[in-house]
Amino acid sequence: MMNVFRDLCSTACKNVNINMFHTTPVSLAWSKSVLPKRFLEYNKKVFPPQALGEETRPAFVCHQLTNIKYSPEKLWYIASLVRGMTVDEAVKQLSFVNKKGATFIKQAILEAQEMAVKQHNVEFRSNLWIAESFAGKGTVLKGIRRHARGRMGEVRYQYSHYFVRLEEGKPPKDYYKREPLTPQQQLDKWLEQMRKRKITNSY
Repeated sequence: MMNVFRDLCSTACKNVNINMFHTTPVSLAWSKSVLPKRFLEYNKKVFPPQALGEETRPAFVCHQLTNIKYSPEKLWYIASLVRGMTVDEAVKQLSFVNKKGATFIKQAILEAQEMAVKQHNVEFRSNLWIAESFAGKGTVLKGIRRHARGRMGEVRYQYSHYFVRLEEGKPPKDYYKREPLTPQQQLDKWLEQMRKRKITNSY
């Protein structure tokens, strides 16, 4: 009886193409993941011509590294470290950071530097500084971990996105220093923000 059942199973498997089915949870999760697209759209922005005597608009380049196998909470600390630094100084500092995320950020900065020279007409690759550097949450894959007494627990495998914007020129002396606004200036700023609001699907 068992031999007959084994023959029937082998015949059925031969008639079915097993490669047609992709039922692993990892492949299904990656197929549903949505990668960020809006940040790279800034590279395609076209600015109007500048007037004579106007201050030269510095060139910039935006770059991102998606689905890094690293926690976004841990990556945030390393991303904050290099803000306001020159590219050469950031690469030098990241070489001494003994963290896995520092390797990813260093790779992204070097790729952005290469893009700036080859695609955005930046003359000197060392004349760039990090204007923006931040991390975001990527795909989260959920799994099951066995516990005692036949119970199950959820385990999450986190991925991160890293975003960087390089700008041409020299960095500011103090990146985080901001002049405090007077009450009148705060009110004017708030009114300007309110007037710039747009109602969705309106003319």
